[in-house]
Parts: sequence; structure tokens; C-alpha cells
Amino acid sequence: MADRDSRAGATYATAEILAYAARVHAAHDAALERAFAAPDLFGMPAIQVGANEGRFLEVLLRALGARRVVEVGTLAGYSALWIARALPEGGHLWSLEVDAKHAAVARENLAAAGAQGRVTILVGKAQDLLPRLEGHGPFDAVFLDADKEGYVHYGRWAARHLRRGGLLLADNAFFFSRLLEESPEAAAVRLFHEEVARGFETACLPTPDGLLVGFRR
Repeated sequence: MADRDSRAGATYATAEILAYAARVHAAHDAALERAFAAPDLFGMPAIQVGANEGRFLEVLLRALGARRVVEVGTLAGYSALWIARALPEGGHLWSLEVDAKHAAVARENLAAAGAQGRVTILVGKAQDLLPRLEGHGPFDAVFLDADKEGYVHYGRWAARHLRRGGLLLADNAFFFSRLLEESPEAAAVRLFHEEVARGFETACLPTPDGLLVGFRR
């Protein structure tokens, strides 16, 4: 067995292995493929989660029995669709998107998938919109995939409005490989990590850009 030092920093997930895992465990149907392809078709940034991460969200939320979920950062609705499919009858996702054009594309993708009844997309700055959702809480899960510098604010909101045992997830937790830079933006993301680690039971998974997972104590 290899010792710990020899394994440190090793990368085993080649592009071919990731593609195989996605085919086996997170295969797209037509609705998922439509949402996944939308950023290229509509000139949107290609910054959504990958297939394996999307499927992980669905499986984890199903295991949690999540019914009320908040997503910060909708983009084309790809992750929202994975989340919506995890919800039981009567469950609901509130997804926040700052760009009205992106929100319109996401609504079309969710409608094409027959998931629009389970998802409400709100347009505007997340810090302005989150207080409007508080009457629907406490929430079972909050998923962050928006402006990384804002994560510390969204994490604090989640800590106040998740139920005990509720789940906080944050994509791009490695801040596009910039996490340890000496910059105000990187410092803000590190502060998010440190605050969440104090208030949640946490792990940070080494996905391509890091996925922080925490359960509220």
C-alpha cells in the first residue's frame, strides 16, 4: 500500500475516467442535455457544475429528504434541474439569479423538463432577495454557485435559516485555484471556509474546483 506522503497531491481522475463515471452514474436525458448545452448556445459563461457534481447533489438531497431548498446562482438551470428531481411531492426550490437573460433561459429549460412547478426563479442580487425567502424557512439545504466573494454573506444567511441538520453546499470552493492568493477576493472565500467550519460539520471534496459540504450543528 502506498504511504500517505506518496499519495499527497496525486491526481487519479483523468478526463477519460470522469467521462466514464458520468456515463455510468450521471447520464443525461434530453432535458439535462438541453440545460447543460444552453450556456454555449446562448453565450453564457460555462461555469455550471459537471454531471457528476449534479448527480451528487441529487443523491445527497434525496438522502437528506430535503423539501425546501435555496440555490444562489441559477445560470441555465442545470443544477436546479438536478435539485428539483431530488425533491418529493410538495417540495420546492427557490433559485436566485442576478442576470435576467440567464433566468429566462433557465425557466425555459425547467419548463421543457416539466419541473417548473417545483422551482421559483427570482431575479436580482442575492443579498436583496434572500431576506424575501425567510418566511418559507427553515430550509433543508442551501446550494451556493454564484459570486464567490459573496459566499461569506450567503453562508451567514444559511447558518441562520437552515434547520438543524440542514445542508450547506458551495461549488468552486477552491476559487478557481486562487484560494490561497493574497487578494481581498481570495481572503473573502477563505473567511467563508473558516466561518462555515466553525458552525457546521464540514468536508471539502476535491472536485475539479472544490465542493464544500456542511451539516448545520
